[in-house]
Amino acid sequence: MSAFATALAPIMVIICVGYGLKRARFLADEIWLGIEKLTYFILFPALLIRTLGNQSLSGTPWLPMLLVVAGTLMASATLLILFKRFQSAVGNAAFTSIFQGGVRFNTYIALAVAQGLYGSAGLAMGSIAAGFMIVLINLLCISVFIIWGKAEFKGVKPFIRELISNPLIIACAIGWLLSLSGLGLPGITEDILEVIGRAALPFGLLAVGAALQPDAIRGHAKAIALSSIVQFGLKPLTAALLIFSTGITGVAAGVLVVAFISPTAPSAYILARQLGGDTAAMASIITFQTLLAFLTMPLIAQVLLD
Repeated sequence: MSAFATALAPIMVIICVGYGLKRARFLADEIWLGIEKLTYFILFPALLIRTLGNQSLSGTPWLPMLLVVAGTLMASATLLILFKRFQSAVGNAAFTSIFQGGVRFNTYIALAVAQGLYGSAGLAMGSIAAGFMIVLINLLCISVFIIWGKAEFKGVKPFIRELISNPLIIACAIGWLLSLSGLGLPGITEDILEVIGRAALPFGLLAVGAALQPDAIRGHAKAIALSSIVQFGLKPLTAALLIFSTGITGVAAGVLVVAFISPTAPSAYILARQLGGDTAAMASIITFQTLLAFLTMPLIAQVLLD
């Protein structure tokens, strides 16, 4: 518990700094948008490429980890879709935000905590889990927007194009290619990516804080409650059962737990804005879950990690 709280404390401080700077108007809104864009398209992909490119899957429980990730995400997605099936009163746009709130995870927080708890081994193993999760989550969320959002299904090719144009998926693909081919990161590439990627987590966490909108929470109690029950209840429980069933232990088990007790991602708001989701509900869910995570993550971690 103390180790987890120690790892989470700097993250909380950076997020609070981002929130304070945004509310104090220390930087213009356009600059915060630029920081978010820079982190999403450049810094975080660089971190993923470097970490995955240097990571050998040999000796890692990557297949059981993949099973835990896929099983947990599919269980969460299935429950939410069943809810929509039997609760038709929930609007389509609102449901896409609830879905993202229950399925997505905050990669910045998860990897920062994993690194704080387990050092470089935690970051490396966490990146493997994130590599699996990013691809599957984007596949699920874009599919939901095609069915219930304003995005229209225009054929398999446009659907695939939407997926492969995601910068995080591209970064994971490059990282996995470098790792599985045995090429690794040639020459000074590793040093360049290391310097760029080093800024990803602090900048990402500042952007998370800047994106918080406490005033937007009112009026979205149902969406917040349902998504948070899945995010902090169903997902950790399912992940823990699958981790136990597959026999994963050590750092691999720890980073999976951390990933599945993290709040939803701020990038969910961007997707909601682009593909016809309920942006007000999405902002409320992101804000509430991020604030709630400061309380729930140490408590859930105490039960599952111990």
